Amino acid sequence: MVRRGKYELKRRAERREETRARIARATLELHETVGPSLTTISAIAERAGVGRPTVYSHFPDELSLFKACSSLDLLENPLPDPAPWAKISDPEERLRSALIELYAYFRRREGLWTNIMRDEEMPRMKVNPDVQEIMQPFFAHWGRMRETLAAGWRARDSRATRPQLHDTTGRFVRTTAGRYRPRALDCLDVRAAGLDARGPEPVLASLVRRGAVT
Repeated sequence: MVRRGKYELKRRAERREETRARIARATLELHETVGPSLTTISAIAERAGVGRPTVYSHFPDELSLFKACSSLDLLENPLPDPAPWAKISDPEERLRSALIELYAYFRRREGLWTNIMRDEEMPRMKVNPDVQEIMQPFFAHWGRMRETLAAGWRARDSRATRPQLHDTTGRFVRTTAGRYRPRALDCLDVRAAGLDARGPEPVLASLVRRGAVT
């Protein structure tokens, strides 16, 4: 009887975990199709094949639900890792490698990020602390990308400060996130950053011409 009881407890825990995972996946799929702002608990419950009370039993608030959703996406679709880029001493080659990875990533995740960036502009989303907490790991990761890609470029004159370079690459990363097929030369405002002829602009143009990024 003791062994049977332990088995039942184990199966119950497994079923609960399976249900939790199903809810998280349903949430992620809805974020990809309609976006976070239009994702309702009723729609999540229907897609997961459970009732609303079951959703709330596993996720008592939106923050815990959306954290599980973002964790699932990061597990299955990790953001490009800037660590290998940092090992490339030539900033041009580094940017080439980064761009190819970034475009491939955002091409795969186009639906999700288009919806996220759209919703982020909504006034109620901008002031929602839960949204900021959920997005913080992504912002931190983009910051590491920005730092890595900004390193090593020559400046045309002393006015081209490191913060300007950071702002330039930061705008590229965010623009790519919002539009996975951005106007490449608009993403990096090379002149505003004061970069010389070996700045990122020729790299972007070359990759676009070759079709490596579109």
